[in-house]
Amino acid sequence: MRRGADVVPAAAGRVRIIGGRWRGTKLDVPGAPGLRPTADRVRETLFNWLQPHVPGARCLDLFAGSGALGFEAASRGAAQCVLVERDAGIARGLRATAARLHADAVQVVDTDALAWLRATPSSAFDIVFLDPPFAAGLHAAACERLGPWLAPEAWIYVESPRDAGIAVPADWRLHREGHTREVRYALHHRPSDAPATIRRLSDAPSPPTPE
Repeated sequence: MRRGADVVPAAAGRVRIIGGRWRGTKLDVPGAPGLRPTADRVRETLFNWLQPHVPGARCLDLFAGSGALGFEAASRGAAQCVLVERDAGIARGLRATAARLHADAVQVVDTDALAWLRATPSSAFDIVFLDPPFAAGLHAAACERLGPWLAPEAWIYVESPRDAGIAVPADWRLHREGHTREVRYALHHRPSDAPATIRRLSDAPSPPTPE
């Protein structure tokens, strides 16, 4: 997303937190180009997959946008949720939401996600949410740079256009995946002993998923 003025963009809609202590809380979706929050149904499926792993986890929400994934994780007991968002106005709105919810586990970082990943990691994350603007072509670069930021046995969620072939490291083992009419969503697990190369997400077998 492009950096705009340091104001909170007007809301174009809302999504809700599905589970945990803030269940039912509405989050504004800023009206910004390319911002496409993960749909409620997809988010519910994802967090059903992640249910045993979220409490106490250190989570990273790259390209945070509405913050729906990061706030959902915090609501369900994650120990830390870092939300990276380059648009200053959107980041300001995320901080306001964190303050309103008294979400002490949530930290908002106002910077470009790929630039942030180039830095020396200050911590390793147990769960990473990777859902960049589809038209920006950021999936491959983000996947390549995530390695040093991943804790042993990390979980990585990737959301992409349904028909796109996204290159991911081969040491990310596909755990579960599904699709809607427009979006493919996949949860990967990186075992600590897996060798690291690159493969395409589209090369993995795709179990049938109801529309």
